[in-house]
Amino acid sequence: MNPRRITCQRTSWERRFVTPVGLAIVLAFTMSALPAMAAIRSPEDLTELSLEELMNVEVTSVSKKGQPLSQAAAAIFVITQEDIRRSGVTSIPEALRMAPGINVAKVDGNKWAITARGFNDRYSSKLLVLMDGRTLYTPFFAGVYWELQDYALEDIERIEVIRGPGGALWGANAVNGVINIITKKSKDTQGAMASTVVGTEEAIGTLRYGGTVGDSFHYRVYGKTLNRDTSYAPGGAHDDWRSGRGGIRADWDISAQDSLTVHGNYSDGRAGDRVTLPRLSAPFGTQSQNEDAGLASQSVLANWTHRFGSQSETQLRLYYDQYRRDSVTIGERVNTYDVDFQHHIGLPFGHDVVWGLGYRLMSDRFRTSTAITLAVPSRDISLYSGFLQDEISVVPDTLSLTVGSKFLHNDFTGFEIQPSARLLWKASPQHSIWASISRAVRTPDRFREDAALTVTGTPFGPVRILNRSLDSERVLAYELGYRGQLHPRVTIDLAAYYNQYDRLIFTETVTALTSRYANNMNGHTAGLEVAGEWRPFDWWALRPALTYQQTVLAGPPMTSIPTTGREGSSPDHQASLQSRITWGPQWEFDAWYRYVERLTAAGVPGYHTLDLRLGWHVSKQLTVDLVGQNLLDKAHPEFRTISGGTQNTEVQRAGFLRLTWHY
Repeated sequence: MNPRRITCQRTSWERRFVTPVGLAIVLAFTMSALPAMAAIRSPEDLTELSLEELMNVEVTSVSKKGQPLSQAAAAIFVITQEDIRRSGVTSIPEALRMAPGINVAKVDGNKWAITARGFNDRYSSKLLVLMDGRTLYTPFFAGVYWELQDYALEDIERIEVIRGPGGALWGANAVNGVINIITKKSKDTQGAMASTVVGTEEAIGTLRYGGTVGDSFHYRVYGKTLNRDTSYAPGGAHDDWRSGRGGIRADWDISAQDSLTVHGNYSDGRAGDRVTLPRLSAPFGTQSQNEDAGLASQSVLANWTHRFGSQSETQLRLYYDQYRRDSVTIGERVNTYDVDFQHHIGLPFGHDVVWGLGYRLMSDRFRTSTAITLAVPSRDISLYSGFLQDEISVVPDTLSLTVGSKFLHNDFTGFEIQPSARLLWKASPQHSIWASISRAVRTPDRFREDAALTVTGTPFGPVRILNRSLDSERVLAYELGYRGQLHPRVTIDLAAYYNQYDRLIFTETVTALTSRYANNMNGHTAGLEVAGEWRPFDWWALRPALTYQQTVLAGPPMTSIPTTGREGSSPDHQASLQSRITWGPQWEFDAWYRYVERLTAAGVPGYHTLDLRLGWHVSKQLTVDLVGQNLLDKAHPEFRTISGGTQNTEVQRAGFLRLTWHY
């Protein structure tokens, strides 16, 4: 059989090129205030890092060791605490919109579809997300329940976003990217902090206190509540969100060589949903039902670091994590036990080695329904892993080669190898060029391996999707990038990529009423990502970002291509422009315009958004923010999915007032 080839349709010029309307709005808002600001603002008032300092921010996600951003041979973007604060976002998914190459789409008031470099879905499975080294992962669909990750934004130090495979260090499912959320050390959050958000769509309250015992032991405790209203949908919606969260962190410098960090978190809440369920008797079809899914999680993590010297250290990390999600269609309870050891050592002749071993046990228990059943309702999944990476200084301070691989064994597909090679050329202290080739795998999940799904709406009754033994999805990725400071006031970061996929998992027709999952698709993606910063004046910064991507898939004629997880489920073009003005020591004015092209597969039109923030530092202790979000239209859809029968709603125009007090 000749494979069926699916390509993206041509778009009109309006969707093919980003319209300048939003950019003009951002510039109009900022330019109107320039004369007054020029008279008040002085260079000494500048509180942000210089561009040179930003280029040398230390990152850890690329090599599992600290290194300056300018020396990272990967497409990495860092979202700092200052970026989060000045953007006016109120959740981690919203903050991720700042990173080029990341597509963040809101499904309803408490659910997101988030991916890197294509294949977006509510149940995206090719993006690995971590928080302080703890994997935020469900074995059900090999992805993230973002409604369970409502962390206190004020305690996040930075978010490191890697686009492209990270399997050589991080293992399975780091296929298209890695998101590493890193929280602040306890010594950086001393004293009391209270923050409240009151707005048209949500109310948030956060309390935190940090203290010390002696000179070497620091701690903090926090609590957060969230109450988010329903979104808009014709005929009404049921997607409100209520949650409460609390936790503690302690950092103990035991000696000059040893340090210990312990985290503990607990959350509980509910998320509204309007689900579509199958009617299993005549007349066959569907029926809608409102539900409140129960959400709960708890975790504890301990990280011990021992330093042998400036060139060598070891880390031992242990964590336990449990989450529970109970809905009409399925109930989940998953316990994760993880131990990870790594050793970083500098060796003679320009070798810098990091190696490690790990073991993870995930013990799950599922409650099924008429919509979803599992052949094995309860299962223990073991993952054994090891990695070795060597950074070789070919020409000191000029040319380096990094080679390594992850070796792992999982219960679904057995032994897997994920190698990579990265080359970095430091043409000058301000300019670097890098290239990489890497292989990564996405192992099957519980849903695709063990589940039988009832597909609704047929005149003959429910159609059963049968499970079968599956292989890992594979990607071979080629990347090329440039990162540099073109001028004392201008930086730019470019990344181009070409990814070849094979053994992609889609469904295939077996009979008129049955189908099953199979490794029956292959294809490729190609794209370009651009991010930059221009500071015309000390008090004004402009941050543009552009993303272009193309996806092509091929498979046999009987393959069923859903509206999500394929080309057209992620936009070909995205654009963003952030304008930040610091007006004297007290005032800040920020504008953020975004453009997202239409999703052809899901039939979601393209949209433009504009967010505005006015910040007032009343004193050293009190800050007041007035924020308007999605100001260009009353409401717009961002995604459309039929996964789990979830109702798709629209993102509404919103505004809120935020008060933050430090003592």
